[in-house]
Amino acid sequence: MKGLSICHSSTASSSLPGFIIFFITFCVHKLESARFTVIGPDHPVTAIVGEDIVLPCHLFPRMSAENMEVRWFRSEFTSVVHLYQHGKDEYGQQMPEYHERTELLKAGIMVGNVALGIVNVRPSDEGQYHCFVQDGIFNEEAVLELKVEASGSAPQISVEGYQDGGIRIVCQLAGWYPEPEVLWRDRRGQLLSPSTETKSQDGRGLFEIKSSIIITENSNQNLACSIRNAYFSLEEEPSTFYISDFFFPRMSPWPVVWSVTLVISLVFVSLTLFLLKLRANVTLDPDTAHPYLVLSEDRKSVSRGDTRQQLRDTPERFDTERWVLGCEGFTRGRHRWEVEVGGGRFWAVGVARESVGRKGGISCSPEGGIWAVERWLGQFRALTSPETPLPLSRAPSRIRVCLDCGRGQVTFIDAGDEAPIFTFPPGSVPGERIRPWLWVGGGSWLRLCP
Repeated sequence: MKGLSICHSSTASSSLPGFIIFFITFCVHKLESARFTVIGPDHPVTAIVGEDIVLPCHLFPRMSAENMEVRWFRSEFTSVVHLYQHGKDEYGQQMPEYHERTELLKAGIMVGNVALGIVNVRPSDEGQYHCFVQDGIFNEEAVLELKVEASGSAPQISVEGYQDGGIRIVCQLAGWYPEPEVLWRDRRGQLLSPSTETKSQDGRGLFEIKSSIIITENSNQNLACSIRNAYFSLEEEPSTFYISDFFFPRMSPWPVVWSVTLVISLVFVSLTLFLLKLRANVTLDPDTAHPYLVLSEDRKSVSRGDTRQQLRDTPERFDTERWVLGCEGFTRGRHRWEVEVGGGRFWAVGVARESVGRKGGISCSPEGGIWAVERWLGQFRALTSPETPLPLSRAPSRIRVCLDCGRGQVTFIDAGDEAPIFTFPPGSVPGERIRPWLWVGGGSWLRLCP
């Protein structure tokens, strides 16, 4: 027994250095194989309030991050925006304001892409984000900056009374972020100081500003009110007006105020009518048109043909639905165009997301990426899910499509009598590229108006 014990001890002693060497070699190999750099954008990422954004982040060299810990956080390590751990998303530590608003985009995780998607961006999302990745005891992180902006209403001018021997003119705006700068200028473009200015934020964190200035008979009477973006120092097109000496007679101030109010009201009515007539110059994309659809040479009109044309079946072309998209796509701003309807009892007018399906049967609804109004036999309806009947006495012959990308909203108006037809509520249209969309049934034709 003693010999056996001595023999065992000798064997253990001789194998111990080998085990240590193996362990050290394994650890070194592990550390070397796990070394990587986390890379984010070298410039701020800009997002629009209400839209979705992707914060880029990836590993270099490219390697799988499927079994690593990926932690997106704000100023503190425990201020978790999103946590991916043990091969799945963990929400126990997530900050409440990001609940159901984040997603680690796993389509590229096998090649080290650990980008984070945030939906329905808010002003409070602005700031620094840390992309932290850990594999075993090795970790790296990248820091990136998210800037948020929202373009609200144009400056609106009103008269609010007679003050200090002059007329008090007010410039108001709402729905802006970050806090914009309201600028008053005279006829030479020189900056003027406002007499008062108040600022506030609404429930979504967007800024409302009310700035006023006093116009007297001997002061600047040709004024402009404009907005300057705090990030890019870009000045929006100003609202301008002029008040002549006629409005400063030696009399009770109230008729003066009423006269100025009337003049400004007339100016803004004219401006509103002008803006309503602004239209996007849209054309039809022949590469998307179904083979049964015939487009005019100027790509403004489309009708239903009697025979199927011999056209290449490209990925862009609709092969089942008699649809066609517009060439132009919109991601920001407000856009309007009009469609004239002729003949037939089967047609639809609206918009579609650029990624709408092109092959096979597709749901003609927001779920399928379509927001439109339709005439089907004697019925006129909005293509919601299910459809919404529109109780119109007659189907309109000319429809105005109004797309507000910032609000994610589409409105349809009867261009003949300016009567509203239907509005898909704010947030209905996703924050991606949106294109005009038409469906033409038998005997019908549609034309984009110049």
